[in-house]
Amino acid sequence: MNRRLSHRGPDDEGSFVDHENGVGFAMRRLSIIDLEQGKQPLSNEDESLWIVCNGEIYNSPELRANLLARGHRLKTNNSDVEVILHLYEDKGTDLLRDLNGMFAFVLYDQRKGLLFGARDRIGIKPLYYAHIGGKFALSSELKSLLLLPWIRKDIDFTSLDHYLSLQFIPAPDSIFLDIKKLPAGHFFTYDVEKKRLASQPYWDLNVTRIETNTSVAEWRDILRHKLKDAVKRWTLSDVPIACSLSGGLDSSSLVGLLAESGERDIRTFSLGFMGDDEQGCNELPLAKKVSEKWGTIHHEIVLDSKRVLDDLGKMIWHLDEPYGGGLPSWYIYEMIGKDFKVCLTGTGGDELFSNYGKYRIYERRSWVRRLRTLREAADHKTGREIKDGFRFPHGHFYHRYFSDAAKEDILLSGRRSSVGTEAYLEHVWRKSGSTDPRNAVAYVDFKLQLPEEFLFVTDRFSMAHSVEARVPFLDHELVELVFRMPPDIRTGWRHPKSFFKHMIKDLLPEELTHAPKKGFILPLSIWTRKELRPLIEQLLSPPYVSTQGIFSPKIISKIVNAHLSGQKDFTQQVWTLLMFQLWYERYCENRP
Repeated sequence: MNRRLSHRGPDDEGSFVDHENGVGFAMRRLSIIDLEQGKQPLSNEDESLWIVCNGEIYNSPELRANLLARGHRLKTNNSDVEVILHLYEDKGTDLLRDLNGMFAFVLYDQRKGLLFGARDRIGIKPLYYAHIGGKFALSSELKSLLLLPWIRKDIDFTSLDHYLSLQFIPAPDSIFLDIKKLPAGHFFTYDVEKKRLASQPYWDLNVTRIETNTSVAEWRDILRHKLKDAVKRWTLSDVPIACSLSGGLDSSSLVGLLAESGERDIRTFSLGFMGDDEQGCNELPLAKKVSEKWGTIHHEIVLDSKRVLDDLGKMIWHLDEPYGGGLPSWYIYEMIGKDFKVCLTGTGGDELFSNYGKYRIYERRSWVRRLRTLREAADHKTGREIKDGFRFPHGHFYHRYFSDAAKEDILLSGRRSSVGTEAYLEHVWRKSGSTDPRNAVAYVDFKLQLPEEFLFVTDRFSMAHSVEARVPFLDHELVELVFRMPPDIRTGWRHPKSFFKHMIKDLLPEELTHAPKKGFILPLSIWTRKELRPLIEQLLSPPYVSTQGIFSPKIISKIVNAHLSGQKDFTQQVWTLLMFQLWYERYCENRP
């Protein structure tokens, strides 16, 4: 199991086994802090506590100083993981309130016969687990757990149902029935003797605590300083750090803040695209302007988008679960991983300050009326035509690749979820406690798309190349402060990110302040009719689908034939299905 995760930690490995109580830890290490003494698993002085931790605790220097002042004896020079052990001695599970960082850890209290573990507030680092028949196992990646003979590969059809609508799978479920995901901001305890597992949240995003006595200018000043502090914290490292520079506002502002703080020899890495038809998405010129402004040592990779097809199999293996979203970031981490172990990325900036303007649809009319309108439109399709069921009419705050109504036709009887994705989304929305669409949409983003799609793919693709991707915008102190802002200040109507852009405009070259947001879109319409056509005709053919026993062969054939013939544009639907089938071949059929 440990060897299967060697890409996450190629520098070192370690293990600890308590044979008497049947508890074992193994760890692959990417050495970043306290290179010599920070080996894991790590214990306290009398070896009554053991820990393995993936990630970094960025306020560990302050925590360490406080522990020493209270008389704790620490074995390492500056290991960030060691502070968790000694905080546990003082505070038990309440220690989580003290941690600032990204982490998934498991601690073994040998005296109490207790396992205690947690995942960071936002969900930057993953933690999968299985608890079946008195057996309990955890891992950073699902693929490691599949080596255990008592874990089955039975599909969780609720997860598949959500995947078909969202292109990702929300926690706490995974694609397999026997394996779960600890949700972001949760911790668990496991009684080793009684074999009893319990989990609960320790943090939630509060979008209802609004401060109204602060001016816009004051907010800009406060948040600029808080972002600068977060960047400083999240650069804690004993090895050099690189920056992923897209040419957008978020990553560019991080580079500017690093340079402004006096950081020298900043290394920046940017990805661009070769095809003439892709230049509208190409941000290399803007990234170069940022590099020139701050004098960074800049690196560019120009990608032929067809190269993605060659690496699709490797991506699917490292992703663990079916995923139908963006893939090009693989190449940024591949390039960075040749010389660096750590990089900063701008992930999270959009969710904090704009939500891509997804709230606008609900500001035109109340969200309750909008949901009712969408539901009625889906329920009253004439003739239940597939073409009307792929997306909710008029849009939604998530792009709906297959609607709940369409999935009734696509999935065989017995393969549908009892809880549709629409009801699930509405449930998460209601949990926000806010009647303001800008806050409610932000809450849903932080609970779903951010941890389960964007941070999911960032973790898998960066760690596939032994790179730790850091996301300063998701420093929880910054996040909590941003959502105390009135929503109409935090985000705008016509220009959703206007507040943030004004806050950091001095860090940007002039060209970037007026540039529209870009994002590379793979030429899926062409691929699915040309390069990927043989795979589609094989894996979505009636014989294959009939043998598989998940989808309706008749409906799938109708979708595929209409798309391949050019009669209909079902690009996203065919791509979503194909990515699941490719995952299924690799993980369920063991066929690379």
